[in-house]
Amino acid sequence: MKRFYLSARVRLGLALAASSIASVGLFAAGAWSNHDGAFGYLPWNLLLAWFALLVALWLERSLQRTLWSSWYALFLTVVWLVFLPNTFYMVSDFVHIQEMGRVDLLYDVVMFSSFILNGVVLGYLSLFIVHWELARRLSARSAFLIVEFVLLLCSFAIYVGRELRWNTWDIVANPSSLLFDVSDRVINPKEHPQAFTTTASFFVLLSSMYIILWYVARVARSQRSTQ
Repeated sequence: MKRFYLSARVRLGLALAASSIASVGLFAAGAWSNHDGAFGYLPWNLLLAWFALLVALWLERSLQRTLWSSWYALFLTVVWLVFLPNTFYMVSDFVHIQEMGRVDLLYDVVMFSSFILNGVVLGYLSLFIVHWELARRLSARSAFLIVEFVLLLCSFAIYVGRELRWNTWDIVANPSSLLFDVSDRVINPKEHPQAFTTTASFFVLLSSMYIILWYVARVARSQRSTQ
């Protein structure tokens, strides 16, 4: 059973890699036909999504030989939390489609959808890994509440990135200004209604999708165990 589980992971990884390469291929073809490298942030965002998954796998492996309360596991958890919002942030990239004249708008929609799908899948997979580790140590309710809180943080991070134009690197490069903007919206929510609406809408989207995927994974797992 363990051998099947590992081989299934390898096959899933290869499928994700092939899908990501297809996205990059669509980007390259679009850049060639339009004679420009517009939307070059899409491959970069996808790379960050892969990084979030790799950190989650790294964390999972470290938890096999150390406690989650160790400094090493906590460090990996923080790094994962910092990069996870990038995976879901890609959904908001749709706003860029009509920013410039392109040869084929419908082609760009397909290209964006490809990148966004891959990014979101990578994000949910990394979240699933952490959720499973939490479920092994906590009650099902506690683990699920923590995951929902993580998705809430991701939703707020999407607002911070899209509307306030802060990015992951500003946590290190410009922490004081970032903290000021974030704390102002937390302390004075009535003065920033868009922060609430954007965060709430993304939270509903991300949570509802994750709940479906979580139970689909559990059904698949239970069916496999009965075979």
